[in-house]
Amino acid sequence: MNPVPWSHVNSWHCSCCGLCCKDFEVVLQFDEWLNLIRKYGVGVTKTGLNRFFLGKKDDGTCMFLYNSFGRWFCGLQNTKPMACRLWPIKVVNRPKYGFANEAAFNYNGRQLFVYIDPSCPEISFGRPSQRMTYHVIPEFIEIALGSREKQMYSTSSVHEQHGLFSQNRRKWNLTF
Repeated sequence: MNPVPWSHVNSWHCSCCGLCCKDFEVVLQFDEWLNLIRKYGVGVTKTGLNRFFLGKKDDGTCMFLYNSFGRWFCGLQNTKPMACRLWPIKVVNRPKYGFANEAAFNYNGRQLFVYIDPSCPEISFGRPSQRMTYHVIPEFIEIALGSREKQMYSTSSVHEQHGLFSQNRRKWNLTF
């Protein structure tokens, strides 16, 4: 599926479904690859002809994907590769996937083109919400430009997921 312009998406959030960590090959930048092999060893990555990739388990999922109570979490949360931090958003300098007017986003006087991968199940199509326009898309742009490290709107909230875990723990009468 081709990416769709951001202006066709009402909202997006991460629900920890894990799809992005199961169905895609994650290309690593050289410094990301180097940091990973220093910390975890070369076995957590694989090489291509002229690229480095995040390794996969035997079942095809990312080496660092973990399941907890039906939610999928990244074991690299604080050091996720750029490709992982940006998915399902693509921020480019030119209208690479067409629809220039619909994909254009003015960020601090700079025109960028923002697309969203429609294979993510948490996309709601329609007119962009204020949250999408003023929080989600700008945060993805800042991550793509390297001016932001911390993710708030562009990843699943650990606090929200902890809330679900706490609710389920009470529901199942679990104590720790």
